[in-house]
Amino acid sequence: MIYKRGRVYWYKFMWQGELVRESTKQGNDKVARQMEAAHRTSLAKGEVGIREKKLVPTLAEFARKQFLPWAEATFAASPKTWLWYRNGIRRLLEYPSVAACKLDEIAGEQIAAYVAHRRSAGLEVSSINRELQVLRRVLRLSAEWGAVERVAKIKMLSGERHRENVVLVEEEARYLAAAPELLCSIATILVDSGLRPEECFRAQWENVWFANGRNGVLFVPFGKTQAARRAVPMTPRVRAVLESRWEAQGRPTEGWVWPAPTRSGHVEASSLKKQHRRALRGSGVRPFVLYSLRHTFLTRLGESGCDAWTLARIAGHSSVAISSRYVHPSEDAVLTAISRLGGHKSGHTAELPVERDGDVKLLTH
Repeated sequence: MIYKRGRVYWYKFMWQGELVRESTKQGNDKVARQMEAAHRTSLAKGEVGIREKKLVPTLAEFARKQFLPWAEATFAASPKTWLWYRNGIRRLLEYPSVAACKLDEIAGEQIAAYVAHRRSAGLEVSSINRELQVLRRVLRLSAEWGAVERVAKIKMLSGERHRENVVLVEEEARYLAAAPELLCSIATILVDSGLRPEECFRAQWENVWFANGRNGVLFVPFGKTQAARRAVPMTPRVRAVLESRWEAQGRPTEGWVWPAPTRSGHVEASSLKKQHRRALRGSGVRPFVLYSLRHTFLTRLGESGCDAWTLARIAGHSSVAISSRYVHPSEDAVLTAISRLGGHKSGHTAELPVERDGDVKLLTH
């Protein structure tokens, strides 16, 4: 039989009491079946024997020789993602019991020991889960690339605390009033567009289209998924902020919207930390991180009646399941949706009017 694992097909069958299982390294099922048949024929003719199982690399070997080069090349346009993978691998390889373990031997015992080790170092559940996500990605790719036949399933730890504060409208007003011009402009765009902070920091004038849409469009040309590359409509407030900045910079046609003397040439999260802390103290609002402004926008969008598919497109989510967290239709919204069906359209015959003639009901046509 053949089966698909990741993007390639594998085949397996029993031969003289032994299991034969190999990757075809092909994405075409017809070619995979032909390869399986050819292997069976070769065994029957005695041309080949049962092949020895390939050596399975350790986590450290696979990570250094295959995974890290792949991650660096794949996420060249998204340096934060590449650094996230690199740092996650570094933490995993610092624990010898996991680093020296073969990929097909990493199981619940090794993972539990690693978790206990990281907890003893004082890490929060969320930080440990990020490292487990990297390990899960490594193991899945190792199976997909044929380095190992099967790998253990890794479950995330429960009890993770999410920093998903929703900033109230009055808190937003007080915060923006206390923030300096640069932070106020960026925060306004985040809370009115739902951009990720990194997407806003890396905005360039060639991707700011004032002539498109009702108020203009912000195009995001990069991201770790296809969905992240999207066009986001501007609100009047976002347009006003960007037009004012565009005029102040001499109406440039290209270049960073938020230039700064950093290694990247544009504003970074570290550039705004002090300003953000001062704005929180000055406004007296509940502490929040800049990413909370994106969460605030998406929450408000969901409460406005936006469906999950539209919200996913605006937010750049790769899955509607992520967007559905923000969409909670009220009873009135459900009734309104049903009323749009326009009466009975399910195949039932509509009730005909009747006239009374004494105690007998007569159908009228």
